[in-house]
Amino acid sequence: MHDMLHHQQLLFASGVTRSVAYRKRQLILLRDGLIRYEAEILAALKADLNKSDVEAYATELGYCLSSIRFVLKHLSGWAKTKRVRSTLMSFPSLAYVQFEPIGQVLIIGPFNYPFQLVMEPLIGALSAGNTAVIKPSEHAKATAAVIEKLIAEVFEPGLVTVIQGDAKVTQALAEMPFNHIFFTGSTRVGKAIYASASKHLTPVTLELGGKSPTIVDESADLRFAARRIAFGKFINAGQTCIAPDHVYVHERVKDSFVDALNAVIAQHDHQPDHFTRIIHDGHFERLVRLIEPHHTVHGKGHDAATRYVSPHVLDNVAETDAVMQEEIFGPILPILTYSDLDDLIRHLKTKEKPLALYLFSQNKANQRRVFEAISFGNGAINDTLMQVANPHLPWGGIGASGIGAYHGYASFERFSHRKTFVKRFRFFDPAFMYPPYSATTKKLIKWFLR
Repeated sequence: MHDMLHHQQLLFASGVTRSVAYRKRQLILLRDGLIRYEAEILAALKADLNKSDVEAYATELGYCLSSIRFVLKHLSGWAKTKRVRSTLMSFPSLAYVQFEPIGQVLIIGPFNYPFQLVMEPLIGALSAGNTAVIKPSEHAKATAAVIEKLIAEVFEPGLVTVIQGDAKVTQALAEMPFNHIFFTGSTRVGKAIYASASKHLTPVTLELGGKSPTIVDESADLRFAARRIAFGKFINAGQTCIAPDHVYVHERVKDSFVDALNAVIAQHDHQPDHFTRIIHDGHFERLVRLIEPHHTVHGKGHDAATRYVSPHVLDNVAETDAVMQEEIFGPILPILTYSDLDDLIRHLKTKEKPLALYLFSQNKANQRRVFEAISFGNGAINDTLMQVANPHLPWGGIGASGIGAYHGYASFERFSHRKTFVKRFRFFDPAFMYPPYSATTKKLIKWFLR
C-alpha cells in the first residue's frame, strides 16, 4: 500500500493532473468504461443485494453516468481562476481565487450502494485533478470485484487504484498520509476514521447517517404521502442513509395514513423476488430483533436463508422502544403520533441533527416553521430522497450525521484547495503607509477599516 501511494505521489508531482483537458479525458474514459461494464455491474449488484436492473441502473450506474455528463459540461468554468473584489487597504491591486488539486484521495465505500458511493466521490476527485485510492466494501464482494476490474482497465495505476480487504485494511489505509479521506458508512466507523486521520491532520469528508425523521401533518395529501414515504423507505430494502427512518403523524390523520401506507405496500408485497436483500447475516439478525410483533400492522415475515425482510410497518411506537434507539437501515417503518407541531419541533431539536428530514404538508406556515427551526443535512417537502438527485444541491450531513458535502460543483470544491492571492501594482505606494507611522496614517487606517 505504501508503494502504491508513492506511485500516486510521483504522478501527481509531475503536474499532469492539473490540466483540465487531462481531467476531462479521464472522466470520458470512466464514462466509457461504465457503459462497457453495464451488464457486469448490474449482475454484481444482483448477486450482492438482489437489486433489480431498474433499481440498480437508476440508483447506481445511471446515476454515475448522469453525474459525469454534468461535470463534463461545467468543469472548464469551475476550474477557471476567478477574480474577486479588492479592498482599499490593498489599493491598487487585483485579487484572485485559484482552485488547485489537493493530491491523493482515499475513498472508503459502504455496502448499501456499493458502486455509486465510490464512483460519485471518484468523479469529484478526478474533476479536481487528484489521484485516488478506492477501498470498496468487503460485504459487497461481487461489486468490489467488478470495480477493481473496471478501474484496472480504465486507469493507469498511478492515477486510480483499488485496494481490497477487511476492516483492518481500511484502518491501515486511514492511517496513511493521504491528502483527503472520503468515508461513507456508520457513525461508529466514521469516528475511528476521523481519529486515524487526525494523526496526519488529514481533512475528512464523513457521510454518515442517523435517524432521519418524517413529519405528516393534518393538511397532507395522505395517499401521496404514503406513496412517497413507502418509495423512500423501502427502496434498497431501507438500506439508504437518507431513507425516512420513522414517521411522526398528526393524531387526527394517523389511522387514515396507516391505512393508506398499508394499501401502497400491499400492491408490491406479491413480488418478493424483486425486493432487495439485506447485505449480510449480522445486519439481518439485528433487523429481525427490531420487529416487535405487538406493534406490527403490516409485514409478511422474513427468511434467513435469503436474508429477505419484507416491508414492515410498526404502529403505536413510543420513543423508548428499541426500534427508536438506533438507525434502522432496513425495511421497518415505525409510526409515532403528535398533537402539536411546536411540541414536536422542540422534541426534534433535542436529538442529534439528522442527515435528512422530510415534511408532508400543504400548510405553508408549517413548512416554514419546520424548515427554519430544525437543523439537518438535507431534506424535502412533500417528497423523499429526491434532493440527492439534483447535482446543483450540495449533499451532506451536519454534526453526528456527517462532515462536508459533495455532488456536482460541491464535489469539485470538496476535492480542491482554494488558493488565493493578490496582485499589487507599483504606481501608488505612499511612504506614510510604512513605519514610522504618523497621525495621518492612523486616521487613514481607521477610515479604511470602519
